[in-house]
Parts: sequence; structure tokens; C-alpha cells
Amino acid sequence: MCHSRWTGLTLIGTIECGQPGPWRKNMQPSSSTVQLDSIDRAILTALQREGRIANQALAERVHLSPSACLRRVKALEDAGVIAAYVALLNPRAVGRPGTSYTIINLESTQPAVRQAFEQAVQDTAEILDCHYVAGANDYLVRFTYRDAEDLERFHADVLAHLPGVVRSNSMLVLRTVKRTTALPLPD
Repeated sequence: MCHSRWTGLTLIGTIECGQPGPWRKNMQPSSSTVQLDSIDRAILTALQREGRIANQALAERVHLSPSACLRRVKALEDAGVIAAYVALLNPRAVGRPGTSYTIINLESTQPAVRQAFEQAVQDTAEILDCHYVAGANDYLVRFTYRDAEDLERFHADVLAHLPGVVRSNSMLVLRTVKRTTALPLPD
């Protein structure tokens, strides 16, 4: 078990701490509730906008000393509030301007069918997101594609061959009105 020892972050419950992955940024999310103070929220807001901000600049922005700021960031990482640091790529710049959200229905929702489908999705790099959903459908997946031929290939060669899939329905994005990875933080 891990416990935060400084007062800037109040942990409610217990946080299970695992071994860090091969890179520091592969942190496990916490199932515990973390209470954030105004400085924590300011740090998280700044990091969500600019993940590569230098600690010195971040400390100045949130009115802390660099060492206190670094301790807070480390505590937020250890608590699982900061789950990862990533570079967000521009899909157009890497030749994948199209985005599709596809609803998937399985032949059955028996655990073995779901597990086989989910493992195949995990093994398919082209699928960016996969969500098990409530309602009349089973899963929602997101993927990007180069052009109409690539979209057709993905449907015929990837989606149609995922275990248990009996039906898919794709919605193609015409224009993105809003896209953010920044979560709103409670006051």
C-alpha cells in the first residue's frame, strides 16, 4: 500500500501500488478517490494543456517553489491522477485524415466471446479506442484511415474477422467541432 505523506493531496481510501512499467509514464490508474486542492488543479490544468512544460515554468505558473512543485507532480503521478504523458499526433500529418466510429454487435455476450473479441482488439494496432457499451449495441471502436480504399480494407480485412462480430455500423467523421483530452476538474 502507498500513502501520500504531504498535505497538498488528500487520499481517500487505499492506493494499490504496482511495479512501474518499462517507462515511468506507464502508471496504473487508481480506483481511489483523490481530493484535489486548488494548486493540484492548477498543476493538472497546466499539464493537460502543455505536458512538456519544464518544472521551473510550471512552478512559476502555480506559484510554488520548483521542489514543492516537483513533489506535488510526483504525488499526483503516484496516486494515479496523472495516468500517462503522451504526444498527440495530427492524423492528417501522418496520412490518416479520416476517422470512423464503429458500433459492433457480437453473436453473443458470453464471457468467452467477449474475451476473444477484446483480445483481438488489443492485438489490432489500428483500433485506437474500444468501449464496451450499454444499450442495444455491444462495443464502440474508433480508428483512423487514409482514404476510401483503406476504410474498405479495414472493414473487410479487420473488423469482419474479429471474433464474434455479426454486425458493424460505421459513422464517418465529416468535421471535428471539438476535440480535447483535457478532463474538467471539480472545484
